Amino acid sequence: MFKFFRIDKFINKLVAWRIATISEKNFLYLLSLVVGLLSGLAALLLKNLIHFVAEELTQMIHVDSFSYLYLLYPFIGILLTVLFVRYIIRDDIGHGVSKILYSISKKGSKLKPHKTYSSMIASSLTIGFGGSVGAEAPIVLTGASIGSNLARIFKLRYKYITLMVGCGAAGAIAGIFNAPMAGIVFTLEVLMLDLTMAFLIPLLISSVSAAVLSYFFMGEGVMLRFTQMAPFEINTIWIYILVGIFTGLLGIYFTWGTMLLESRFSALKNWFVRLLVGAFTLGVLIFVFPPLWGEGYSSINSVFNNQGADLLNNSIFFQWKDNPYVVLLVLAGILIFKVFAMSATTGSGGNGGIFAPTLFTGAIGGYFLVKLLNTFFELGVPENNFALAGMAGMMAAVMHAPLTGIFLTAELTGGYGMFIPLLITSTVAYVTIMRFEPHSIYTKRLAQAGELITHHKDKAVLRSMEVKKLIESDFEVLSPDASLRDLVKAISRSNRNLFPIVDNEGYLKGMVKLSKVKNLIFEHELYDKVMVKDLMFMPEFYISSNDNMETVAEKFETSNRYNLAVIDDGKYLGFISRAVVFSNYRKTLEYFSND
Repeated sequence: MFKFFRIDKFINKLVAWRIATISEKNFLYLLSLVVGLLSGLAALLLKNLIHFVAEELTQMIHVDSFSYLYLLYPFIGILLTVLFVRYIIRDDIGHGVSKILYSISKKGSKLKPHKTYSSMIASSLTIGFGGSVGAEAPIVLTGASIGSNLARIFKLRYKYITLMVGCGAAGAIAGIFNAPMAGIVFTLEVLMLDLTMAFLIPLLISSVSAAVLSYFFMGEGVMLRFTQMAPFEINTIWIYILVGIFTGLLGIYFTWGTMLLESRFSALKNWFVRLLVGAFTLGVLIFVFPPLWGEGYSSINSVFNNQGADLLNNSIFFQWKDNPYVVLLVLAGILIFKVFAMSATTGSGGNGGIFAPTLFTGAIGGYFLVKLLNTFFELGVPENNFALAGMAGMMAAVMHAPLTGIFLTAELTGGYGMFIPLLITSTVAYVTIMRFEPHSIYTKRLAQAGELITHHKDKAVLRSMEVKKLIESDFEVLSPDASLRDLVKAISRSNRNLFPIVDNEGYLKGMVKLSKVKNLIFEHELYDKVMVKDLMFMPEFYISSNDNMETVAEKFETSNRYNLAVIDDGKYLGFISRAVVFSNYRKTLEYFSND
């Protein structure tokens, strides 16, 4: 305890020194640099750890033969992950990006300290042993947690904690792909941080620092690298439109299928039964379709190099890899069962995200569609260009992030020679899926639970306000047995125009409105003859102290009232006024807004 006291004392001194010597703006720039470097380092560590484990496990498997080890490895990886999470971390660490959105929406952007490392360890166990998910979401969660906890240590305000969460996420994406623009756009588009200069400069610093760190240690050896061999031709626009429609529809299948399958796994209450069912399903799928192993970046690189037939290596279909029709059937099977493999991984207790599976499905989908056209109609167009476009289209569809898809895939090419077709494909895919699915796979769960407010500033402000703190109790309360004389005395003492009628047990029996009785005030002969119970009425519109502010705002809108009674189980607590709500809303909005 004494040790922790000394640490806390040191931190307080450090915070005091920072406040006294460094301006807030300069400190944010410095902290964004630190967060960018740390999140970039986390990306390097996790990617290399996953690569090392996978290399060690698969080096004994030969290209021209299948292996029963594919049935065993996923079970071992998921079992180790489940044991680590259940008995060491003891907390839910799945769905990393959704966790970040939830923390911004409901937890003041506060992420638990263990999330700076727990997702890295868990995902390395899952993916290294073949789990069909991605490491991007765990790395983004790690980077965001680093930013959140550093900001809290230095006692920054909510909006700057949120900024550091975004810096960590941007740094993670930039570090993974050596793509700083993609890191910034991902943070703005998926996490919905405000696009202002106050936020943009720190995000730039984090993204660039993480990308420089990645380039320093890995050079050109990033996960994906696309070399454009064939230029974009204007007469192929219609094919890019087809790829956009196809990936948009594929995105619907991807999103709905994932949600459905994960709900089926959640219905299995025994964690060991879930583990057995999921690991067995995953093992069988990887055995039949080896490209479903791990993140799938090696498969993406294969189609980028126009070597799609190599996806049949290590599989039971190897002997038919020169048959284009068999290749097409295998590609179709991979597209269909990727969702099953991914859901089996996460549903059984594995840890990972949908970022890499989205890229994988998009690349395979674009390649498959154009290979199908080339095979049956002999178009002779370069299939790898459309694999790249499919990747952008799938990101636009599944993540509802068309700009992220455009800039990430453009940065992978080292230039913008494919910018126009990427723009076309992403736009068409986004428009296609929006016709059927208004939420991205990241936000759908939160939206269903009514917990998605990061994408709506008004909701964020309203959710942060509490009804209990806005209740006004300075109203003159009268008994049901009170007379008109008592009411007149209450009117003379009060600055309000409403008078609640409450019994001895605190139950609201009605209320009297000044405008309805003002003509009786001068009728002195009625003072002892008229009782307030003859004048009162029960309010048509009222709220509970447990209601959220969205409900309160809706009641004000529909009722056109200036005051609403607050009643809990029939008992009177006070009133909440439109003026107080509006004033508090303005103050809270100022707190949320950026400089």
